[in-house]
Amino acid sequence: MQTFIENLPKAELHVHLEGTLEPELMFELAQRNKIDLPYATPEEVVAAYDFHDLPSFLAIYYPAMGVLQTEADFYDLAMAYFEKAAAQNVVYVEPFFDPQGHTTRGVSFDTVIRGIHAAQVDAEAKLGVRSQLIMCFLRDMDAASAAAHLEMAEPYLDWLVGVGLDSDEKDNPPAKFADVFGRARELGLRLTMHCDVNQKDIVPHMWECLDLIGVDRIDHGINALDDEALVDAIQARDLGLTICPISNRFVVQDLTGEQIRQFLGRGIKATVNSDDPGYFRGYMNENLLALAEEAAFSREEIAQLTRNAFSIAWVSDGDKAQYLADLDAYLARAE
Repeated sequence: MQTFIENLPKAELHVHLEGTLEPELMFELAQRNKIDLPYATPEEVVAAYDFHDLPSFLAIYYPAMGVLQTEADFYDLAMAYFEKAAAQNVVYVEPFFDPQGHTTRGVSFDTVIRGIHAAQVDAEAKLGVRSQLIMCFLRDMDAASAAAHLEMAEPYLDWLVGVGLDSDEKDNPPAKFADVFGRARELGLRLTMHCDVNQKDIVPHMWECLDLIGVDRIDHGINALDDEALVDAIQARDLGLTICPISNRFVVQDLTGEQIRQFLGRGIKATVNSDDPGYFRGYMNENLLALAEEAAFSREEIAQLTRNAFSIAWVSDGDKAQYLADLDAYLARAE
């Protein structure tokens, strides 16, 4: 099973570039930018990763971004992730980035996106990893800030495929950002939103994603199973879910394997992703292997999760057909 997963061509649709910051790179960037860290070694950083819910994770996640200062820093961050992705046979990625987490620290939007884009170009040319970038808004900031950052992004629309919504969900419903997402749609961007596991008002938030925002897919989305009508609506609209098992195990102490299996059984396009692998200590292969080892997922189920990811990727029909053909060719060889 491990060999099968390692050689499987994969797509990743839910990974935060800031969340791929490994402790070793954190120390390297801190030294480069003359920043003092509250840790003496990378091992101490990992020891501090004692997450038990979403807020406790974010309390460590945002301060760590302080080491990212220059265009070169963002290039190094993104390239380190793409190298890891290539090593795990991830051939296509739609990574998130959080510009507000940087502009509020005095780092310009241009610095952030130019560094990331340069890494995307090099990763495709040198590693064979194609990517399209999704800009996320922080939902615990106001809608005016989101709108301002969408305006900052307009000169770079060719570098973006979509917009998302992440960070602390409590009392920050999708409706708060309806106008911003409407404008993003007008600009030709695709729409997704986080619906994190077991958050306050999560089911109403998911209905807002569907009926008010009109999202193209949902990030996480496990709690759709709490409402049978919601599951039916997601299925009817053929919406994909980007689920992150190891992340779930940290945040809600559950790999959510059985829930993922339920989605597959209902024909819903559930996918597996790594979320913030620098913090949760698991990239794509580790997430799929965890499902195989701890939730007894079969090769067929792993293959379906992978097929779903290519099926809901924001690529042309021709590209999608080629990715799926490559996947089918691998599965035929692996029989």
